[in-house]
Amino acid sequence: MDTTATTTTSGSGQRAGRKEWIGLILLVLPGMLVSMDMSVLYMALPWLGADLRPSSTEMLWIIDIYGFLLAGLLITMGTLGDRIGRRRVLMAGAVLFAIGSLAAAYSTSPEMLIAARALLGIGGATLAPSTLSLIRNMFHDPRQRRTAIGVWTAGFSGGAMLGPIVGGLLMEVFWWGSVFLINLPAMALVLLLAPFMVPEYRDPKAGKFDLLSAVLSLAAVLPVIFGMKMIATHGFAWTYVLSLVVGIALGAAFLRRQRTVDHPMIDLDLFRSRAFSASLGAVTLAMFAMFGVMFFMSQYLQLVLGLRPLMAALWTMPSLLGMMVGVTVATIVVRFVRPGHVVGSGLALAAVGVLVITGISAESGLVYIVIGGILMSAGLGAVTALITDLIVSSAPPERAGAASALSETANEFGGAVGIAVLGSIGTAVYRSHVSADAPTGLPDAALDAARDTLAGAAGVAAELPSAAAQELLGVAREAFTHGIHASSYAGAGVLMVTAVLAAVLLRHTRPHGDGGSAADAAEEAPDPQGGDAHGAGTGPADVRTGGTGGSSGPAAAAPRSGA
Repeated sequence: MDTTATTTTSGSGQRAGRKEWIGLILLVLPGMLVSMDMSVLYMALPWLGADLRPSSTEMLWIIDIYGFLLAGLLITMGTLGDRIGRRRVLMAGAVLFAIGSLAAAYSTSPEMLIAARALLGIGGATLAPSTLSLIRNMFHDPRQRRTAIGVWTAGFSGGAMLGPIVGGLLMEVFWWGSVFLINLPAMALVLLLAPFMVPEYRDPKAGKFDLLSAVLSLAAVLPVIFGMKMIATHGFAWTYVLSLVVGIALGAAFLRRQRTVDHPMIDLDLFRSRAFSASLGAVTLAMFAMFGVMFFMSQYLQLVLGLRPLMAALWTMPSLLGMMVGVTVATIVVRFVRPGHVVGSGLALAAVGVLVITGISAESGLVYIVIGGILMSAGLGAVTALITDLIVSSAPPERAGAASALSETANEFGGAVGIAVLGSIGTAVYRSHVSADAPTGLPDAALDAARDTLAGAAGVAAELPSAAAQELLGVAREAFTHGIHASSYAGAGVLMVTAVLAAVLLRHTRPHGDGGSAADAAEEAPDPQGGDAHGAGTGPADVRTGGTGGSSGPAAAAPRSGA
């Protein structure tokens, strides 16, 4: 299939037709499911815990391993798609995602479920950058591309919010494994229709795939995550610090190799733009706070307030609506208001929402969950919509896979670290309160189970006399609420600091206007070293293409003839 696109010097290209918009729907679907699998287990955690009886560490790994491998492999898979074909990688990812979903649904032990979630992470890493980068090459007109990326962003971001709702609905009728089986029809649809509705694209000048860089990119992520998780859960230890140091060193080696290898996986010149780097940092920290806070919500609604999965899911639906409103409003307002102001305001609004959530107690809290969730989701929806457009539009079409991978790596890595760190903080506070306030006379094994997780405390209470059971459940629910408070305060603090930094670092980026893209809007940002973006060649207007050299002007955001 011919992938050549003709572009005018003004940056307005061929307009997409009906086939491209139908193809967009097909690409949004796997992107939404990849994001949804970060949170779809939340409503199923109490049931999964009762069935497989994982420890608290195993429970965190069941949640975390998906996001860790997804974040660690996105750059590799995005670059691979640029080289061998994005549609081909998309379809391979659909197969892996389907196999992983089947294995997860019918897991019989925590270890098997962790392995299945790891396979899902690998499959998701092939799906996510392929969908976004294919959109980059299907929509050449800047206005249509901005709309298409906004739709994809709404689907991808909304997937994380939709996960608990879908999980709750399924748990009302089926068993916990059903939350994975819903992936199968969507993957079958991708395999059947993608060859007809989605054009293939690969970089015709792609060089040799650098296997060592791929290994380094993954090897740098896992030790850092492990070290942060262990320090947050168990406190300071030299072995955990060593893990962090090893991960950072491998990350430095990866970056060094990108500067010296003939065909790098990522174009480090993109990071010379302050707007590009600040955007990646902002979305990483935003996802850190959102996923870290969301980790506790389903357990609170079911195990503390006693709601059934369906009712718990319904009470989270307003948050999804808030996300959609935030995405829509941001794409309109940014035409007239500087992106830095919009991003900073969105992060501040999200921080206020997280602080509202701290009003919950062990007895009540639905109003705080609903209002806080709406504010948090609306603010973060605005942020992700703008930043995704900026990042993807800044790269030339032949490097769109790697640029898309960077955007999604920031999302997934931030979410995974947020669950690990804020989840561990909440767990540590929970354990501390249960240890201090648990009823006397409990057997050691029962006390250990109650101290491990809230689900464990509920299981222990079911085997105790009524009075002792109520006392233990009261202590455990109060302790869990204190854990949510601690993690929420930490998340709100991160969001407020990020809001200030984003407003300052993006303050020179001008509004998009009606005719340009996010990349065009960033061109007027001054060079970090004091020069003008046009003259110094360091802004998004100067995007180098994998070692071929040369810079481009505003048309860098649009497909080039012969690509």
